Amino acid sequence: MTLEAFLLVVSAAALHATWNLVSKKATGAAGDFVFTYRLFSMVLYAPWVAYVLWFDGMQWDATVVLFVILASVLHLAYSLCLQRGYQAADLSVVYPIARGTGPLLSSLGAFILLGESPSGTGVLGIVCVVVGIVLIASGGQLRRFTTPAAKQGIRWGLFIGFFIANYTIVDAYSVKVLLVAPVVLDWLSALGSVLLMTPRAIIRRKAMMVQMRGKWRYAFIVGTLSPLAYILVLYAYQMGGNVSLIAPLREMSMMIGTIAGFFILKEKASPARILGCAVIIAGVILLAT
Repeated sequence: MTLEAFLLVVSAAALHATWNLVSKKATGAAGDFVFTYRLFSMVLYAPWVAYVLWFDGMQWDATVVLFVILASVLHLAYSLCLQRGYQAADLSVVYPIARGTGPLLSSLGAFILLGESPSGTGVLGIVCVVVGIVLIASGGQLRRFTTPAAKQGIRWGLFIGFFIANYTIVDAYSVKVLLVAPVVLDWLSALGSVLLMTPRAIIRRKAMMVQMRGKWRYAFIVGTLSPLAYILVLYAYQMGGNVSLIAPLREMSMMIGTIAGFFILKEKASPARILGCAVIIAGVILLAT
């Protein structure tokens, strides 16, 4: 991985952690908030997309159209499954399983489908990042994963991780092989999600206005930062970065968010979470080398 690609992913991780901290202030709005910030992102990034299409153009063929549609469906399916998983099971089980298996399956998919060659250092770095994620998200209380109630959360977590891996591989193939501009791919994915969610928004528009009261500025911030974070990752792919390295590397956002939570949100700094941060740092160093 080049230094430029590494810095892009690190910047993306910082942006990802930032918009996640902001989105916590609008947790009660749920789907209404998702629809609103995706709509904001479409409007905000439209000039950039228009610029790219006007000056660089884009080769449209059946394969490109298929992968753009597939990306839209996978991203929306991921978002909906994430919300459903959080409703059906304990977040403390679903979240670490999803965020841990996502980069792990993405790396395996890159080895098998994209022909990337695994290295001992890279594999060890992937394992460190996954272990660190589980430690941070669970707070070291790994027994909760062995209870009968946790089985449903594990199933949902694996399902969500499966969608993370799939959209990662599809998006990486789109920008690396089909040469779709990252900002165009992300914008079209947002367009697909907004179109699919618009009927729901129209039907419950009054309730949505109530839910979004006082949260519009948060939607604007997330609508600005969330696409940018992912676009930077897509550019890192397009610059030749391996999916098997970048997918786990971008999960360092969880470490950044945890550290920010210690100092900004005054969250408890448990030994397990501190250890998780240290393990992720070790994983990042291994992935970077």
